[in-house]
Amino acid sequence: MATSNALERTGTRWNPVVLRLALGIVFVVSGLGKVLGIGPKASGIAGFTDTLAGLGLPFPTLFAWIVGLVELAGGVLLLAGLFTRYAAGLLAVIMAVATVLVHLPYGFVAGDGGIEYTLVLTLVSLSLVLSGPGACSLERYLFDEELFVPADSSRRQQTG
Repeated sequence: MATSNALERTGTRWNPVVLRLALGIVFVVSGLGKVLGIGPKASGIAGFTDTLAGLGLPFPTLFAWIVGLVELAGGVLLLAGLFTRYAAGLLAVIMAVATVLVHLPYGFVAGDGGIEYTLVLTLVSLSLVLSGPGACSLERYLFDEELFVPADSSRRQQTG
């Protein structure tokens, strides 16, 4: 039984790290494409602005910069494990908006432009808002604890 508990504790501490790193890579690549025009399917700010304008969104240039910079900076913060809950929260909002405004009209399947991919990104981002950065993060290294743990959190810091 002790082995099972140790494995459970290890998984609980390291699962967010795996999710954080995977999500961070996705958002850094996406942000680089939107902001700098680097990477697969990169359109840069001009191309992304045109996409948003085509959707009829107001202030497409402003929103293109906001989304691109949040994706890029949020991805970097997730990779580092710094301000994880805030970065993941902003990314969850952006992906939820993209899911509803852009992808919902195309159904579910991502290959058809549907919500499948952005929904997964939204939910994984939300899971990091709930879990925090996990065992290995810059937050824990710099501050010897996780930043911004909710006051009513039942989690207790282990000392030793």
